[in-house]
Amino acid sequence: MKIIVDAFGGDNAPLEILKGCAEAVAEYGINILLVGSKQKIEKVSNENEIILYHMDIYDVEEVITNEDDPSEIIKSKSNSSMAQGLKLLAQGEGDAFISAGNSGALVMGATFIVKRINGIKRCAFAPVVPKDKGCFMLIDCGANVECRPEMLRQFGVMGSIYMNKVMGVKNPRVGLVNVGIEEHKGGEFQHEAYKRLKESNLNFIGNIEAREVPKDAADVVVTDGFTGNIMLKLFEGVALTLMSKIKNLFNANLKTKIAGAMVLPEIRSLKKQIDYNEFGGAPIIGISKPVFKAHGNSNAKTFKNAIRLTIDYVNGKVVDEIESTIKEEISKNVVDIND
Repeated sequence: MKIIVDAFGGDNAPLEILKGCAEAVAEYGINILLVGSKQKIEKVSNENEIILYHMDIYDVEEVITNEDDPSEIIKSKSNSSMAQGLKLLAQGEGDAFISAGNSGALVMGATFIVKRINGIKRCAFAPVVPKDKGCFMLIDCGANVECRPEMLRQFGVMGSIYMNKVMGVKNPRVGLVNVGIEEHKGGEFQHEAYKRLKESNLNFIGNIEAREVPKDAADVVVTDGFTGNIMLKLFEGVALTLMSKIKNLFNANLKTKIAGAMVLPEIRSLKKQIDYNEFGGAPIIGISKPVFKAHGNSNAKTFKNAIRLTIDYVNGKVVDEIESTIKEEISKNVVDIND
């Protein structure tokens, strides 16, 4: 398997990206095509003793930054590392593409360069997030600030396929984020989205409240991108704050330090369970070939884990499954491609 990597995407590029790639090659036995300045990549790798084993370089000097407008990926920066990486994917030069760079640019580039699956209204950010037992997918998390009801139904379809094929969840439960569990709660948008999800073949369990999501409310949590992005960032912020408070608690005095040492393995286990770095990022689901968005501040561990999820995404044949499902729905007039 060959993974195409934007070597200059993200806050800690290229060093942490290269380190993460080296760890992934060693652990997963894959090949990587690094896209970016060959001179800078070789300089950083030599200075930090990173062996570019099973890694080729596609030489590109230009980089898209977080300050760039997303549309620049198809305009003035069409020769950037991100744009060229997506073009290489579209041309079949690799099995998947991953970047920790500008989220908006990646969504736009994936949409216009690699293209959406036929019949899919919008692609979506779909991170897998830890819950009390296991994990759930939160979809959409920012690719679409404004959504139509039919888009949420498709998010449910795509999320269910991912959770089944990649995460091994049988008959995933799909829930719609709302201000209450009753069917009449929410506005017109929520009512119509509820109707579309209820009429689908999904294992739709109805509305769910945000406070129940970290427990075990559903396996696929569906919402619009604006709400989903806020939920995700709040979830991450609470987790980081909680771990910080626990650390301060056990460092308060000699007694608490002794107590902390006694439960240190359990604390480390808890930290790992709620650490978003364990998941690394999210697929841009709905694109005709696997595209993955790693966390913007990815360190080597985070990026390696993002590559692991990308490998699972490819091996799970998620794109093929979504394409097949949507094609069947179109043939049965379940979905209107003009909606």
